[in-house]
Amino acid sequence: MSVDLTGKVALVTGAARGMGAAEARLFTALGAKVVLTDVLAADGEATAASLGPAARFVRHDVTDEQSWTAAVAAAVDGFGRLDVLVNNAAIYSTSPIVDEDPERLEALIRVNLIGPFLGIRAVAGAMRAGGGGSVVNISSQAGLQGIWGHGAYGAAKWGLRGLTRTAALELGADGIRVNSVHPGAIATAMTSHLDTTGHPGAPLGRVGQPEEVARLVAFLASDAASYLSGAEVAVDGGAAAGRMPAFPRQETDA
Repeated sequence: MSVDLTGKVALVTGAARGMGAAEARLFTALGAKVVLTDVLAADGEATAASLGPAARFVRHDVTDEQSWTAAVAAAVDGFGRLDVLVNNAAIYSTSPIVDEDPERLEALIRVNLIGPFLGIRAVAGAMRAGGGGSVVNISSQAGLQGIWGHGAYGAAKWGLRGLTRTAALELGADGIRVNSVHPGAIATAMTSHLDTTGHPGAPLGRVGQPEEVARLVAFLASDAASYLSGAEVAVDGGAAAGRMPAFPRQETDA
C-alpha cells in the first residue's frame, strides 16, 4: 500500500530540523504542500528553501495563540486549504522529580501540551471548511510508560496523549481524525547525548532515525488511515514493551 498526499496541505511545527524537517521532506515528496513552522528562523528558512515551491516557512511560537492564527492563515492564504496538522514542536529535559525546577516543568507544559492544544483549536475551523482533516500529535514513549527522570517531560506527553483522545471524540463528527505518535529514542539534536548505534533499552538494539517516524506520520496524515482516530502508535524499536534504562539529564530544544 502506497501513501499518497497529493493535493493535501500540511502544517508541521518544529520543522526546522530533526523529526519535523524529516516529516516536511517526506510530505512534499508524497505530493503535499507544507508550511513549516519553528522559532529557529534561519534553519527553518533553509529547510523550506531546500524543498522548493511546495514548501514555505513561517516563524511560529506554538505557545502564542496569535502566532497560531498567523500560521494557519499562511497555509490557507498560500495554498488554499489546510488538511493536516503535525504537532511536532517540543522541548526536552530530564530530572528526578525531587530535583526538578517548577519553572522548567511549566515551560515543558507550555510548549509540549498547551502548544498542541492551541494548534488543534486553531486548525479546526479550516479543516471543517475543507470537509475534514488529520491531526497528528507527536507524544513520546514517555507518554506511554513511566521513565526515570521524565516526571516533567512525561507529564506533558501523557497530557498530550489524553488531549489526543478527547479531540478525537470531539472532532470526529467533522471528519477530523486525531492520533498520537510515540517515538522512543530518535537520532536528533534532542538525543545527541545518546549512542545512535546501540540502544540496550530497545529490542531492535538501536536508536531510530527521523525518517522512520516520518513514514508513520505520513501514513496517519493520508487517506490510507481514513478509519484511524484516537489511536496511539509507538515507533520506538519495541522499547515500550519493557523497562527502559534511565537517560542522563539533558536540556535542549527539539
